[in-house]
Amino acid sequence: MSFLIVGVDGGGTKTRVIVADERGHELASATGGGSAARPGQTTQAAEVIAQTVTEALAACDRSGEVPRVLCAGLAGAGREPERQAVREALVRLEVADLVLVEPDAIIALDDAFGDGPGILLVSGTGSSCFGRSPTGTFGRCGGWGPNIGDEGSGGWIGRRALSIAAAAADGREPETTLLPAVLTALELESSDGLIAWAAHADPAALARLANPVITVAATGDLRANSLLAMAAEELVTHVRALARQLFTDERASIPVALAGGLMERGSFIRTKVEQRLKSAVPGAVVRTEPVVPARGAVRLALKAAKARG
Repeated sequence: MSFLIVGVDGGGTKTRVIVADERGHELASATGGGSAARPGQTTQAAEVIAQTVTEALAACDRSGEVPRVLCAGLAGAGREPERQAVREALVRLEVADLVLVEPDAIIALDDAFGDGPGILLVSGTGSSCFGRSPTGTFGRCGGWGPNIGDEGSGGWIGRRALSIAAAAADGREPETTLLPAVLTALELESSDGLIAWAAHADPAALARLANPVITVAATGDLRANSLLAMAAEELVTHVRALARQLFTDERASIPVALAGGLMERGSFIRTKVEQRLKSAVPGAVVRTEPVVPARGAVRLALKAAKARG
């Protein structure tokens, strides 16, 4: 019998939805705004997911059809209250006969390593690191959110870029092209507008400052380069901590995958992370294929559909 399944990858900045058939073959995809499961924002997250699913169904001419299973892997869904709240909201919106909500790490690990061992480093709007040991033990490092964590992420880089820009405006830092780059990105005429902008900036807005930082670093700006080197060091520290926890020794052979907006293949920060891993985690064997978390969500949804019969 023919039926549809849906996989969702919901982050702080964007949501990717894949609609697949009963064999798991992709029929269509769509991208929407952020749908991270943040406290007080779970209803909005569910609405973004529902709208993006509607667009994906329309793209494969299946509008109005209710998928058998929807599996959503969301940033922030590792916290049980938020996970349940988003799931209940999606059930009310009738997005599928069966709704599963998992932490984003689960769907990404599935796509990267299947049921096997490995460590997955994610850096986008936020950052986190997850892994599975050879015996199946799950581990997490980081992922503490924008107020006390997310080291090495786009939001973290953005916050520090603002601090550098402000210090450069004061003369507390040497001159850096980072200051005019930040002002241009924010469409501000002078540094006087930084306080007002920062007062209303959410993590996604801060993360958008990572691109001008990367652009400036590529031109040779020493301050921008040092900021990104620090970001890479923070990210590698996450991998090293999990390597010791799950594999006992960071020199052991450890499959490593990199995911998230800042970890695209060939990107400036990914290159720095890969270089640093060689000395900090000598056993790391970095996967070159891209990690597509929504694809992992499709596989988990298919498993659930088959289990239902």
